[in-house]
Amino acid sequence: RYVFAEPWCLGKDVLDLACGVGYGSAYLAGSARRVVGVDISEEAVAYAQSRYTAANVEYVDADAVALPFEAGSFDTVCSFETIEHLPDRDGYLAELARVLRPDGTCIVSTPNARRTTARPNNPFHYVELDRTDFAALLRRYFETVELYGQRRLQTRRYRLLRRLDVLGLRRRVSLLWRASALV
Repeated sequence: RYVFAEPWCLGKDVLDLACGVGYGSAYLAGSARRVVGVDISEEAVAYAQSRYTAANVEYVDADAVALPFEAGSFDTVCSFETIEHLPDRDGYLAELARVLRPDGTCIVSTPNARRTTARPNNPFHYVELDRTDFAALLRRYFETVELYGQRRLQTRRYRLLRRLDVLGLRRRVSLLWRASALV
């Protein structure tokens, strides 16, 4: 995702929202004028500050729905695999639109659900959006919306294992393992 976003970050002021431990912010710093990585986790920000430093990168501990930046602070906003973790999706998107410059680019990603669900299997997700609902939500905050997808690289071994798993046991064992880990 960061490689995909890089062309929109060349020489720009970039916000990497929900940056986690900072590896993506550091990657974008190789081509951006300035990168600010933001995460709500103090531990993740502390790790990023100790591990992924550069002269044009800073890390901030902040909430995605209450960003501590002036309106129009960034040319590019990147926020990957974030929206599904937030109960206030409208507050999040409003903040992205607020801190983005008028001619800026916002690049967000989310898992591609077959249908929108407010009760996803992943216990850390509040919602999973299908393409239609994701695009409709984005259009409420951004004038132009383009959707792209990504596919997993399917090796021969991966395809063979999928063919051998005709009963879908791999998926069921994974779900059982996740359920037992939560107990």
